[in-house]
Amino acid sequence: MAKARVLYISYDGMTDNLGQSQVIPYLIGLTQKGFSITILSCEKPAAFEKREKHISALLKKNGIAWEPIQYTAKPPIFSTLYDIRMMQKKAKEIVTTQAIELVHCRSYISAHIGRFCQKEFGLPWVFDMRGFWADERVEGGIWNTSKWIYRQVYNYFKDAEKEFITKSTSIISLTKNGAEEIQKWSEYQTAKTPIQIIPCCADLQLFRYNKNQESLRKKLNITDNNFVISYLGSFGTWYMTEEMFDFFKVLYEKNNNAIFLCITPDNPDILDSIAIRKDIPRSALRVVKANREDVPLYASLSNWSLFFIKPVYSKKASSPTKMGELLSLGIPLVCNAGVGDVDLIMNDCPQGYVVNTFTENEYASIAEKILSETTINRESLRAVAEKYYSLERGVVLYEEVYNNCLNQ
Repeated sequence: MAKARVLYISYDGMTDNLGQSQVIPYLIGLTQKGFSITILSCEKPAAFEKREKHISALLKKNGIAWEPIQYTAKPPIFSTLYDIRMMQKKAKEIVTTQAIELVHCRSYISAHIGRFCQKEFGLPWVFDMRGFWADERVEGGIWNTSKWIYRQVYNYFKDAEKEFITKSTSIISLTKNGAEEIQKWSEYQTAKTPIQIIPCCADLQLFRYNKNQESLRKKLNITDNNFVISYLGSFGTWYMTEEMFDFFKVLYEKNNNAIFLCITPDNPDILDSIAIRKDIPRSALRVVKANREDVPLYASLSNWSLFFIKPVYSKKASSPTKMGELLSLGIPLVCNAGVGDVDLIMNDCPQGYVVNTFTENEYASIAEKILSETTINRESLRAVAEKYYSLERGVVLYEEVYNNCLNQ
């Protein structure tokens, strides 16, 4: 018999890479714990057309109901308001027909619907905040607050954030750093809403180092003589594209067999143009797309992996998904300080380097070190992933949150 009927609301689509890595694996685990789960998500048309059958079959196999609605992109702001209205309407239908007992909201847009369900039906709800969203939009250059409309939108969501923090039944923070920041807020001092820290966990069963690389190496023209440093995920916004290419240029100048392997959905032409501008030979760049299930094989080609994220205020609450996945594969990292709990976790890694200043001298020093390290401690790196990013541990923590909410 199911423990409880849960409505999980996500503005990110299940056919997006993010939905496949940071939603579905948790919900499969929670279903196995006995919860009956229905997902309400907004799906981007192109991704939905490509992956709908695969995701639908996966969810059905695991006993998870799925109610997708279409994401609308234009016009800005008004399309989001429309989506909120459509999600609210659908949520009301699901709550009343399925006797939902708990609502789990992923990030700020979905939290509007959780608050609605609380007011309309008296349901407990989880504010799974996923970071300081409004500040991320400003610091990522998505909202230009010098323009009146975006200043109003930012202020609206900061006010909404206060309401979500004080009125939700439980809060999920991705990082210890983020939780400590929330606890400083005056609104929180009164409400004292319980906070659970659950990072972006990795599916340790899926993310295992894959030695069967021969055909993929041949396809990508990568030999055993090449030193491969990879980047996993989208570029831009909070990810410091220019600085990462600068680092690779320094590395390439020290080893002309170096290859920058970009496993990304981004346009290869844009990355080519950046490489050309920085005098990086096109022959040193590989840009590939990979479905989630194929990422471990592609990433296993790496000697090391790289990511730089803007060390801004909003990133106190950020847990890079790629970090747990790459460590699960036993791949050592070059990353930067000042992002979520990255510094804390890197201190625990037997290999890896943290960039502090983004200078050519620092890049050169680190490049020399990683090129001289001939042995990779894969098992020790994976042990760090198991300590911080275990999906099983994440599922247990979510189970505790659910039970606490339901028993209040």
